[in-house]
Order: sequence, then structure tokens, then C-alpha cells
Amino acid sequence: MVDISVKDLNKFFVIGENLLQGLSFDIQEGECVAILGRNGCGKTTLFKILTGEMDYDGGEVYVNPNKKLGLISQIPKFPAGYTVEDVLRSAFSVLTATKKKMEALEAAMAQGATQEQLREYDTLVNRFQSGGGYEMDVDVDKICNGLGITAQQRPQLFESLSGGEKTRINLARLLLEKTDILLLDEPTNHLDLNSVEWLETYINGFKGTVLAISHDRYFIDQVADRVIEIVDGHGEFYSGNYSFYMEEKQARFDLQMKQYEQEQAKLKQLGYTVERMKGWGINNRTLYRRAMSIQHRMERIQKTERPKAERTMKASFGEKDFSGDVVFKMKNVSKAFGDRVLFSDVNLNVEGGERIALLGDNGTGKSTFIKCLLGEEDCGGKIQFGPTVKWGYLPQIIHFDHPERSLYDTMLYEKNLTPQQARDRLGAFMFQGEDVFKTVGTLSGGEQSRLRLCMLMDEKINLLILDEPTNHLDIASREWVEAAIEEFEGVLLFVSHDRYFIEKFAERIWLLENGTIRDFPCGYRKYRSILEHEAQARQLPAVQTAPKPKKDKPRSGSKDSDKLVKKLEREIEKQEKVVADLEAQIQNAASDYQELNRLLGEKETAEEALLELMEQWEAAQA
Repeated sequence: MVDISVKDLNKFFVIGENLLQGLSFDIQEGECVAILGRNGCGKTTLFKILTGEMDYDGGEVYVNPNKKLGLISQIPKFPAGYTVEDVLRSAFSVLTATKKKMEALEAAMAQGATQEQLREYDTLVNRFQSGGGYEMDVDVDKICNGLGITAQQRPQLFESLSGGEKTRINLARLLLEKTDILLLDEPTNHLDLNSVEWLETYINGFKGTVLAISHDRYFIDQVADRVIEIVDGHGEFYSGNYSFYMEEKQARFDLQMKQYEQEQAKLKQLGYTVERMKGWGINNRTLYRRAMSIQHRMERIQKTERPKAERTMKASFGEKDFSGDVVFKMKNVSKAFGDRVLFSDVNLNVEGGERIALLGDNGTGKSTFIKCLLGEEDCGGKIQFGPTVKWGYLPQIIHFDHPERSLYDTMLYEKNLTPQQARDRLGAFMFQGEDVFKTVGTLSGGEQSRLRLCMLMDEKINLLILDEPTNHLDIASREWVEAAIEEFEGVLLFVSHDRYFIEKFAERIWLLENGTIRDFPCGYRKYRSILEHEAQARQLPAVQTAPKPKKDKPRSGSKDSDKLVKKLEREIEKQEKVVADLEAQIQNAASDYQELNRLLGEKETAEEALLELMEQWEAAQA
């Protein structure tokens, strides 16, 4: 059954320039489809057309009228005075109205009830129960826990929240509405890693239809059944997730380029033959007619269009030479706001060439940690930089001192460039033509990030600090930023929830949680593996103390298996103590680089031994 059908859809904002031009596709019931395309290609416009918020100029749009459709928009709006709890509970507006009618009838029947009142009350109770009225509180708590909406946040005014927090609350409301068709516009923006993973699990278990606009490549890989890319107003279709899309897109490009080159070679050869025959046919009408016949055949050949390569930005970070071993040291660094401690007793050393990801849930203090490092926030303890270190910083929230200036003037005045240099630099970052005369204040979040990067990359730096560098960027822009960072040979420290980005660059991970920073000298995959095994280890005591079920007569060899399991459990406990002791020694040796390096190597070996014991224990249990 088709839930959504779009046929020959046209939409223009400027006459003669179609944003969507002949767009056609069908979405089957139960599918999860990702919508890709550059910023400004018409993805959000398409969603507004599907919900009826915006009209269109041609074509047909069908949304199953028997299904409930819900949209998570980029900028949610609710009445003034609404708390977070009010927004969440608005998902149950029909059930709430039913409950009020039940309460009114209960009051009316207190002194005696008529048959008609009893029948009406029975109908209302059945409607309330079948709609999930008695599970409302459980559902709200379940969704809030999954998306990290705390009990302290729920009484707050919705309008007092940040943009990211509003988006998360609105996503929770949409999920509580139990819609049949979900339209998700950048659902992972502003969500931390745990919330994104929870959302992936929810979508994979969702029985309805999902249409998602996203630039989160890891997210698309996890949830999408297929991909629709909007290019020049029409759709290109890929029957798989993001990884499939990337391979298939390159294969199509290569095939089209090969066909184009073969056709051009054939046409060139035929053209050469025609010219020779025309020359020979001056005195030979037969040859001349044959030449004209070949020329007509050339005109009838269906020519393959030359495939267009993606426009890319060409720029790289200016780099300053670094001398010395230590880039910066942190000793007993701490930060608190009143009674709330963000982090304390942080002892870290960073050397040249390291690439570090700072991870943690939203609100744990990652951006504050960066500001403390750069001296923008006061903190306890000591932070010392190497004498030749020069840093560059891209904050999460971009601020320009003169938002009324054009991009062109911003580059002239703030970077002290000549007019031609300003044009060249902006052009390298895909600000071309009349775009350079836009005022900075009118740029989108992604365009502001791109402009700030344009200004940052010109500077000579050897420590690059990025706070959510891929937020608001489309996939093509993210890939360009990654290409520029790959060439940067200095120290990279970044905050990100983009797992694709983290996996690509992180060689060391700092996890900020519960007021402390844990240091993992490894990449993202191994870091995830360590956390998963730690979670399993925490469950081991529960396994050991659980009441044993009654067994039939044991089979041969079961006693030996039991002995092996118990032996492995004792060895696991010993190995966990070894790892814990090494962690304590590492904290004490934070200022001694050689000792710290030795201990980190021992800890990595001990953790690998622990993982091997875990696997043996699981095999013995089986």
C-alpha cells in the first residue's frame, strides 16, 4: 500500500526558476526513506507541501487520508506560557478531552445515573482505554528517559529553552502522538549520542512509515531502507542505506562518464570521416551524399550528457610550525556553577599530532571545558600551553561583531585583504557572484559556519579546536571540512555528536560524565567496545546471584562447565581489579609523561585480556 505519492511536482519561488521540477516518487507503507540533497535544494519545502502548510505550482501529491501524519519541524512553536510538560501532554489532546468528559459524567452521576449516562460513560471509558489513556504517564516517562529529558526540565517554560532543547521536546511530543507516518527534518541535530542511538532503535522498531531529512550519515546507515536524493529539482533513487548510496552514486558517475567519452570518441571519428568525404566528394556526388548521410546519423545519435562532478571548496588550514613535546597540560582543573560541579581534578597532557574527541551527554559541560581551556571561562587548577602553540577555535554558536556587514566587507576589514584576495577566498568556500554581498546576519547557520571556517583557515595555527563543526552543514560540506582537516597536521581537539566524523578522526577520546573526564587512548570503535564490555561486567554480579532454576538430571560434562564458569568469574574479578589499579596509577602519574605512557600501554594490554576472559565466560555459559 502506498502511503505517500508525489507525481510531477513543481514548486517555484521565482518565476522561471523551479526549486522542485517534475519530482516524482512513491513511499510504501512501513518504509524508512532518507531524503538527501544540498542545503537549499527543496527538502524542507517538500515536507511543508506534504503537510499542507505550503501550496505547490503543479503536479499531484497524495498522502494516505486514513493515516495520521506528524512532522518534526526545525523551529517548533507553541502558545506562550506552555511548559515542557504541557508540550509533551499536548500529544494526548484527544484523550485528555475524553477524560474531562468522563470526569464531568462521574460528577453528574454521583447522585444517581440514568441508563443513557451509563451507556455514554461506558463508551468513553472504552475509547479512553483503547487509545492508551491509562498508559499516558508511562509513555511520557519512557520517551523522556530515551531522549534525555530530565524531571527538572519538564516544569520549565518551553519558550525559555534553547533551539536544540525545543527540537528535542518537539520530537518527544511527535513520538508520543503515535503517528502512522513520521516526517523527520534533521531529527539528530542537537541530540547527544545516547539520544541518537535510542532514536535509531525506536525507528527500527517503528511499524509505520518514516521519511527523514538528515545529514547524519551514520544515522542514515542505521535506519534507511532506501535513499532519494534531490538534484536540480528532481529525484534520484538508491535502493539501500547511505553506504550503498555512496557506492552506487560513484558507479553511476563512472558509467555515465564512460558512455560520454565513448560517444565523444565515436562522434569525433565520424566527424573526421565526414570532413574527408566532403573534400573527396567535390567532384564525386556519391561520396558527398554518403558524407551527408553520416552527418545526419551523427545528429540522430542520442547523446549522453557529461556527468557533473560535485562542486567542491578548495582550501586548507594555514599551519604554524610546532616545536617541543607538550601542546598543553591540565593539572587539577575544575569548574562548577554554584553547587553544580561540571568537572573536577582533571589532569591531562596533550602532545603534538594528537586527534582528540571530547564526548559526553548534552549539558555535561563540554563547551564550558573548551572555554576554560581557552581562558574564556574562569576555572580552578592550572592550564599551561607550550611556548609555540597558536590555536584556532570554531565555536558551536557563531558570533560576528558586525552582522550588518556583507561577506565581502567582513573579509576586507577583519582579515585585512585586498579586494581580489577577498573574492578569491570567498570563492574557494563557494560564496560566489552576488552571494558575497549578502549581509552576515542573514546567513543560515551552515553558511555562518562556512564563513567562520573561511576566516579561520587563513590563520597560521597548530592547535585546532572545533565545537560541533558539522552542525548545520549538508553532507557535501561535511565531506569538504573532513578533507581540509585530513591535511591538517597539528593537534585536533573537537566536540561532536557526528559518529561518522568521530570515527574518521578520533585517535584519543575524552569522556566527560559524572563530573570526571575518562581518557581512552584509542579510536571510536574500540571505545564503544570497552563501554559495552563494562556494561556487561556490571551485570555479572546479577548473573551470579540470580536464583538458579530447577534442573533436570545433569548431562555428562555439566559439572566441568560449571567449574569453568566459576573459574572464569574469579579471573574476571581479578582482571577488573588490575584495570582499576592501573586507572588509579594513571591519575597519579598525570604529570610524568614517560610513566604515564608506560601505564597506558599496560592498561590497554590488561583491558584486552579482560575482553578475552569475558568472551571465554560467555562461551562457557552457552
